[in-house]
Amino acid sequence: MEKPEVLTDHLDVASMSSTTKSVMKKLPEVTLAFWIMKIAATTLGETAGDLFAQTLKLGYFLTTIALFLVFVVTLVVQLRSSHYNPFFYWTVILSTSMAGTTMSDFMNRDASAKYLSKGATSLGWGPQGLGLGYPSGAAILISILVAIFALWKASGMTFQIRDIVTFRGEALFWSAILVSNTLGTSMGDFLSDSSGLGYAGGALLVSAALAVLVALMKVPVVPNVLLFWIAFVLTRPLGATAGDFLTKPVAKGGLDLGTAGSSAVLLAILFGLMAYAQVQERRGNDAQDAEPAPVTRAAD
Repeated sequence: MEKPEVLTDHLDVASMSSTTKSVMKKLPEVTLAFWIMKIAATTLGETAGDLFAQTLKLGYFLTTIALFLVFVVTLVVQLRSSHYNPFFYWTVILSTSMAGTTMSDFMNRDASAKYLSKGATSLGWGPQGLGLGYPSGAAILISILVAIFALWKASGMTFQIRDIVTFRGEALFWSAILVSNTLGTSMGDFLSDSSGLGYAGGALLVSAALAVLVALMKVPVVPNVLLFWIAFVLTRPLGATAGDFLTKPVAKGGLDLGTAGSSAVLLAILFGLMAYAQVQERRGNDAQDAEPAPVTRAAD
């Protein structure tokens, strides 16, 4: 006959197994595919944000309000999901990239001819921009991001995204994502417009910085969590410079492919990557469900 304490151990194992299945991951594993999709989403965020604000002439003010509402809707869907869904997750990343593009433009730019299409005197209804400039805008965004991370640290919750399963943890994560994408847009626009590097030069500089981060992953004293968040911010200016390179006129160093055409191609690429991620996630879940439960030998 099984001893009472052994029976209790078995019940504990069953309870732990049930808990593990019920608390499923909400965020993806950080792999090479993750970074490829992140760059694709941020590049699309740049071209799509410019499509609404500049090409369709809605302006930074109206577009920021509209895209922020889109972000809220996609975030609610993500937060209400009980498990990681690539379509939900990457749609929020895309919405933060689009909103971050116009939020950054609204903060940093103004109604001067430098930021308007040739012959245009205004851009959409409402304020044309706050005209803070890239340094001031970046300083404000960095301060907000530091405050979010300080609050996150004080909460005692993990910075490892694969271990974030609570509502509060996700809320902090997505707040940091929105601000970091807005900051990354400011950095990308500064590199493209004001640094003298141009679109291709800015993209090469950010790529070199990312390569340094990859090398630092081999250094034990450098926390991988810190490297992740630095890389997350830097992939946004990479997407911003890449998006500008695709859409801006040849005279300005771009390929002049247009915001509509570039956005359509990037959307197709991102949708294909999300579908692939969904298939891989389903296969992984099926394989996990198919694993036999561990057999514990009971004492006589």
